[in-house]
Amino acid sequence: MKLLWELNEEVDNELIHQITDELKISPITAKILVNRGLSDSDSISRFFYPELDQLHDPFLMMDMEKAVDRVIDALIEKERIFIYGDYDVDGITSVSMLYLFLKDLGGVVKYYIPDRQLDGYGLSEHGIGEAQKWGADLIISVDCGITSINEVNIAAEAGIDVIISDHHEPGEILPNAAAVINPKRLDCPYPFSELAGIGVAYKLANAISIKWGLSPSSHEKYIDLVAIGSAADIVPLINENRVFVKHGLAKLNEEGSIGIRALLETARLNKGPINVGQIVFGMAPRINAVGRLGNAERAVELLTTRDFEEAYKLAQILEDENYRRKQIDNLTLEEARQLIHDKFDPVNDRALVLAGKNWHSGVIGIVASRLIEQYYRPIIMISIEDGIGKGSARSIPGFDLYNAMKQCSNLLIQFGGHKYAAGLTIIEENIPEFIRLFQQIAAEIITDDDLIPKIHIDAEINLSDIDYNLVNELRMFAPFGPKNQKPLFLSRNLEVINPRMVGSMGQHLKFKVAQNGIEMDAIGFNLGNYYDIIMQNHNVVDIIYIIEENTWMNRTMTQLRVKDLR
Repeated sequence: MKLLWELNEEVDNELIHQITDELKISPITAKILVNRGLSDSDSISRFFYPELDQLHDPFLMMDMEKAVDRVIDALIEKERIFIYGDYDVDGITSVSMLYLFLKDLGGVVKYYIPDRQLDGYGLSEHGIGEAQKWGADLIISVDCGITSINEVNIAAEAGIDVIISDHHEPGEILPNAAAVINPKRLDCPYPFSELAGIGVAYKLANAISIKWGLSPSSHEKYIDLVAIGSAADIVPLINENRVFVKHGLAKLNEEGSIGIRALLETARLNKGPINVGQIVFGMAPRINAVGRLGNAERAVELLTTRDFEEAYKLAQILEDENYRRKQIDNLTLEEARQLIHDKFDPVNDRALVLAGKNWHSGVIGIVASRLIEQYYRPIIMISIEDGIGKGSARSIPGFDLYNAMKQCSNLLIQFGGHKYAAGLTIIEENIPEFIRLFQQIAAEIITDDDLIPKIHIDAEINLSDIDYNLVNELRMFAPFGPKNQKPLFLSRNLEVINPRMVGSMGQHLKFKVAQNGIEMDAIGFNLGNYYDIIMQNHNVVDIIYIIEENTWMNRTMTQLRVKDLR
């Protein structure tokens, strides 16, 4: 897929010199920082050294005081607290963290993860019924509930108070709950609105600790779960999320819980330091798998157990379910590609809405993400069963899924989510009209330029600029993720030496590049198709790349990981 190269504009040289002199860093690093909105020594210092004391006061969040008072009352009176979550990693870690936190405070606590098939997303009548059967006095929703107007009313009629703890977009009316804590509330003054569900739940635990005069360790000891949930939910890794993930990764690499250690071992992820990539591509799919294909409470059991033997049994179940999930993914992906091949109009279709009978609703979100990589436009996958369609949607920059679904809400039973990821439920007979309307909305908003993926370049440099100091400074940008990607560099007119296709099918490209007498190793994953282009152009290229360190046979070398070349 052709990429549009976008190079950052030049910044004020005087400002660059000032930052360089004050912080004793390279001008290249200073330029990257300024282009990422960090232009003074204080903000840069907070970015490079994210500490827990940088976190905002949790009581700045609307309704936090009400939520804390209600939970503390429940703890003192030994009321029954029912934690209601979601079946993705964010929901599972949120439930696990709050369950352990309240349990350690002596709370009478039970957790519930909805069944994807039976309950659907969010608070459900069935789930409220389960809380009632157990004799719950208080329900705390985590990572869900912000649009559950009717369900909260049903709970109230049953004499159960509800606290909503969520981070999804609110509707025009909020549930009539005892407290609604969500930084995306329009009337919420909280200074950072991009927390994951686990981030909001953690702020609730933090606030309870403060109000009750507890040691900070009572909630900080769960920072590893906050890191896993935040990284897996693909929230921007800036501000508080950066603090959570930085400190959570440190805990994961020092002393992960029994359940997490078992998960890492069975997944063979325990060979080196855990980073965001290993959470997103290694841990998260396994935690997600049990919720996609069955009962997600097995993942909560793993993350909350303090029994070594049980942890390894549960971790193996997650490993087996993830293998089965991959097989279903691949089959569904092939069926979806065939549908696109038969019906797709690449000129006029600005979005793709695909519906299939009995697709597994637990994998269609993953398949939608994989299809975006190929077709680069919003994708909605709808699984139809017994006259009801359950859909997962993924989007591209420039197109807000949530707002588009809002315009189609009269055709939907329910919907919810974010700009880039959302879910829906729809009656089968409404699907054709929904497809027509959704594609019409997409056609009005998405331009030709929007359909060309963009690659954002932080700085243009020469190979001679890459030295120990720059590599060391680039390490300080971690952890990497949305809104804080690994810095991308452009170098022009490089000579390619000894290019060769590698990998089982020759899908990767390995070579050396040279410029003014300096040579460096380079590798381009899935760029094997560029081999002939390089040879036809006399081995001279411009490349966009990440600077990384590659360790092989106990020897660490600087390597350029190529993202695109011309």
